[in-house]
Amino acid sequence: MSNRFYTSASSTLVRTRIVAKCFHRQRRFISSLTARRYPFGTAARPKFLSSLDRRGLCCNSHQHSTAASSPAVPASFAEWSGLSAWRFSKVDNRRVWGDKGPVARSGQASGDQDLCYSQTLAACAAEVLLTEDPKQKALLTHHAWQKFQAGGMPVGQAQPPPQPARPARPQLVPPKQVPIPKQSPLPLPVYMLHNLAHVELNAVDLAWDTVARFSHLGLDQGFYADFARVADDESRHLGWCLQRLEELGYAYGDMVAHSILWEGAQASTGDLAGRLAVVPMSQEARGLDAGPRLADKLVGCGDNRSAAIVSRIALEEKAHVAVGVSWFTKMAAAMGEDPGAVYRHCITSLGQQEALRPPYNHASREEVGLKQDWYDRSLWPSGIASGCAQAHTASAACSIGTQKEVQQQAITPEALQSLKQRMATVLDVELCSAK
Repeated sequence: MSNRFYTSASSTLVRTRIVAKCFHRQRRFISSLTARRYPFGTAARPKFLSSLDRRGLCCNSHQHSTAASSPAVPASFAEWSGLSAWRFSKVDNRRVWGDKGPVARSGQASGDQDLCYSQTLAACAAEVLLTEDPKQKALLTHHAWQKFQAGGMPVGQAQPPPQPARPARPQLVPPKQVPIPKQSPLPLPVYMLHNLAHVELNAVDLAWDTVARFSHLGLDQGFYADFARVADDESRHLGWCLQRLEELGYAYGDMVAHSILWEGAQASTGDLAGRLAVVPMSQEARGLDAGPRLADKLVGCGDNRSAAIVSRIALEEKAHVAVGVSWFTKMAAAMGEDPGAVYRHCITSLGQQEALRPPYNHASREEVGLKQDWYDRSLWPSGIASGCAQAHTASAACSIGTQKEVQQQAITPEALQSLKQRMATVLDVELCSAK
């Protein structure tokens, strides 16, 4: 992947105060971009995208902007130290869990036959989302990422399906119908691995959905590359879990599962800031909290091999959370808003407060840039409701859905309350399995 995909924030996010002449000149320039990017008319262009264009978050022909001034990124913010190395790392072909850790499949070569026939990254994303079989989904993901990394394939545009394709098993049920470990017919290690496999399957789909759903924005190509790489990581994690389940004599689908992770993310389909807050910064961050505890539990069960897999997955999740924090912080800075206030507003307005229940792994969260006063509700300012109302401008500025989309996807208070209750049930089951 060329280094031009990941220039510094100072070259990609530009905050300028435009005088009257320059403002009108830039509006004409943005209008010309709109005509090329949105051939069906300006009504299809998100309301606040022009503001992001002026600040450099959207780039022409997927190039980074090169203006001289810098956005007001908080002085206290520092990206995770491993993020740059993760972004520039080679394609990881270690998709089998060997005797001592992940290894490449025997006979596997980087030039394996390409199974992804789509010609753009966004189209590949839609192709993966429409694939039912988990193993095939993981394989297509890896081939799509290899193809994109090799160069020459543009991001393009694609419309994701309303729901990802799913296999006949497991049966998807309401969270309250998912048995707790003591009530499950599966041994505890298998129970935990099955839950983790289901999480990783959803993570693959959510990463690709982010690529496809926001592909029409023409954001910096680094944004799409980041989430395509996340999808590849998650597909590798999914493969390890499926492999280990088979080694133990079980298979994915041997117990029921829920769809709450996908439902929670669907609440953010019209809001880029909301998607970043909900998926990498909340759902993925739960992996930082729960991973070490689950690994210790597996060691206590005598399953060191499964514990090693879980520990490795938890370690690699740091990059996924860091990616979300990085783009979210840059977006908030480009809009001149406090990222903590925007995050709190996104979480509360989308009914995701239950995703922030303790216990937390504060050290790991802090390491990847998640500030404790963002997610720890005990530290939230008093009168958070009024604070969220004040942050409405930031949320609106970061909202990228068209007015028609937002109206169609409006969430009723009753639906939000139901989502909160279901998320609480899921977290109760998670905490119970880790005890």
